[in-house]
Formats: sequence, structure tokens, C-alpha cells
Amino acid sequence: MANNEEQSAYWNGQMGDAWVSVETYIDRMLSPLSDVAVKAADAKSGTKILDVGCGCGPTTLKLADLGAEVLGVDISQKMIDRANEHAGERSGVSFKVADAASEHYNGDYDIVFSRFGVMFFDDPVAAFNNLRSALKPGGRLNVLVWQAPVKNPWMSLPARAIEPYQPDAPAPDPKDPGPFAMADRDYTRDILTQAGFTDIEFVDVEKSINLGKDVDEVMDFQTYVGPLSRLLEVVDEATGMLAIQAVREEFGAQQTNDGINLSASALLVKATR
Repeated sequence: MANNEEQSAYWNGQMGDAWVSVETYIDRMLSPLSDVAVKAADAKSGTKILDVGCGCGPTTLKLADLGAEVLGVDISQKMIDRANEHAGERSGVSFKVADAASEHYNGDYDIVFSRFGVMFFDDPVAAFNNLRSALKPGGRLNVLVWQAPVKNPWMSLPARAIEPYQPDAPAPDPKDPGPFAMADRDYTRDILTQAGFTDIEFVDVEKSINLGKDVDEVMDFQTYVGPLSRLLEVVDEATGMLAIQAVREEFGAQQTNDGINLSASALLVKATR
């Protein structure tokens, strides 16, 4: 089975706190992309869905609102606690702290769904093979993953701004667990094929997303989540202040009367058990 201990520690530590603190911002920002994935799932009464990496539960609840029976799983206890708060006493929806890569399933789901929650597996082939075991024969995989950084300036812009302040370190492998691990279609197709999926399809999802009304709102998010936040954890205060100013200037150059809007590109990956 795939082992995601490092990811568990990461999402149950400071990042879990950070994500919960900005969940409303994230869900608003990502809604143009999320809505495409939710619509493609074609959830309805009688449909049983597993929502992988559900975070604080926004997509789980949207799918349940369409009549489906939905279980949201996430490796972060902090996020699942918040998801349960949102769900209240609603029927047809439940949440569980679990590592989707190694959780035992009964093969009774119609759909395995995810919004940006499946790019972090240590062993993606083993993880997707396990997720395939959650599906009924003919069941569907319907997951949203990020395309390459160059197609996502909302993320690559701050990463570029802080390059002069990054400690010297080997360049990471783009296929290491992380936001862009499944950006390469051939690589992702190979993972899913090895995991036993068929009818693999990629749909481009490209949207303009609103990062905020002004630079202050954007920076409130950037200092909690993203490349700047990770840098601030490892550099001294003076270097951190320089990096913050560099990111602020980059986003300031994008200011319009409608706020700060940048393009975001994802892949909706579909496959069949």
C-alpha cells in the first residue's frame, strides 16, 4: 500500500491550520474550476460518491446537494473537523479522516471524485489502484488536477518573485508529490493505466479566477498558503520582508478595477473501472 506519512504530518500540522483559516477565500477563488468538476460528475439521487482530499468539504456538500450520497475523506483531522461543522445534521453526507491511498473500500461507489486532492500520493500507481477498488465495475473516476505552473500564473507569479530569496537547494522533480505532480498527461495516463483504469480522458479547464479586490487581500492569503508561505518558514526575517515586498509588487502590477484576476488551468481527468 502507498505510504503518505509525510503528507499526513504536513496537512495535520501548520498547513492544516493555515488552510482552515483561509478556506472561505480558497473556495471562492476556486469555484469557477470546482463547478466544472461537480457538473461533470453528474451526481444525482442514487449515486454514491467518494470525495478524495475533500478538505473542509465544499465539493462534498455540493455533490450531496444534487442528491448523491457522499463520503468525503481527507488526511487532515483539522479539515475534517471543519467539514463536519459545515455539514451539521445534513443527511446524505459524511466525512472521515483517512488516507485515501490505503483505506479499505467495499467496491460500492459509482464515482471517485476529487478537486485537487490526488496529486500528493507517495506511490501514485498503488494509490490509484486502491481508489479503483472503491468503484463498482463501470464506476467512474472524475478528478481535477493542476496543469503546469506556466499555465497557472496565479501560482507561478509569486514563485518567480521569490526565486532570488530561495535557499540553494536541488530543483525538485516535477513528478514528486505536490500540486503539479499530474500536470503531464502522458505520465498521468501511464499511472492510471498501470492502476487498471480504462477510457482515460483529459478535459482542459481554463478559467480566470479572482484572487481578491486588492493586493492586501491577496497577500493575506499568500502569507498563509503557497510558495511565499513556505519560504517564510525557512528564511530570516529580513529576507522574508524582501520576499514579501517582491510578491506584493508582482501582484500590484496586476491590479484592475475588478480586482486582481489571473488565469488558472486544470485538467479534468476521467477514467473508468
